[in-house]
Amino acid sequence: MSLHVVIAGASGFLGTHLTERLRARGHEVTHLVRHPTQEPGEASWDPYGDVYPPALIEAADVVVNLAGAPLIGNPHSQKWADAVLESRVTTTRLLASAIARSDRKPAFMAGSGVSIYGDHGDTVLTEASDSRGHAFLTEVARQWEAATQPAEDAGARVVRLRTSPVMDRRSAPLAQLRLLFSLGLGARLGSGEQHMAMISLRDWVDAVVHLAEHEQASGPVNLVSAVTPTNAEFTRALAHALHRPAVVFAPAPVMKVAAGRLAPELLGSLNLRPAALEALGFTHRDPDVAAVLAAGLAAAD
Repeated sequence: MSLHVVIAGASGFLGTHLTERLRARGHEVTHLVRHPTQEPGEASWDPYGDVYPPALIEAADVVVNLAGAPLIGNPHSQKWADAVLESRVTTTRLLASAIARSDRKPAFMAGSGVSIYGDHGDTVLTEASDSRGHAFLTEVARQWEAATQPAEDAGARVVRLRTSPVMDRRSAPLAQLRLLFSLGLGARLGSGEQHMAMISLRDWVDAVVHLAEHEQASGPVNLVSAVTPTNAEFTRALAHALHRPAVVFAPAPVMKVAAGRLAPELLGSLNLRPAALEALGFTHRDPDVAAVLAAGLAAAD
């Protein structure tokens, strides 16, 4: 069955590839854009002015929100931190409210992050696991997901896309890591024993399409590889793939100073499993770190 999918944040790296895959599967895709437009396949909105096209939401089968300020920035900057939080919560809240006010109640697939769990050490985590701690991105993810509540309260199908870092050489973080490791500057972070969740681009896109097409999908979904490596395992795998040494390490105290608000995400441990995806019959093409990196490094420039 062909779906009409409305995407906010479609001009970004993930949104561009998701659009391509949806259209290739015969679905109609409309982009919400923050500029006046007469282009087919686009509609204007202003999430900060509470302006959106009600008729478009009413006509949609699925609304996807991928909008949000980039995480690549100065983690010591309050302006950056405010933008990261506000951009995610504001766009999510407006779309959730728009869906709640509609008659048809399209499904809402709302961006989120695996940072919501907080540091859990070696404990295996699924979507049923708790959220703990007060790291910056953990707090952001909590408020991000809470903003979906109007749509859920109104009876819409809500899927919370708990996305881990998507590994592809054309985008962060692999674009930067590939350069560092190619220069022989690759290093494990701290002890390297912390689990480092990730997913390949093609598995992320396939998973989101799978969730859009399966009406029984709802609730939080971990968009991660089938097996989560430690940071040390990732470091060895990337060094091997690039035929470069990686024998140094970045001490935890140094990382805490250098990475600022993002240090807990680099040094904390998330041993995640994609239990919800597996229950829906999804099969990863890149189940482990070696496969994820092979797919990501093979991506065309």
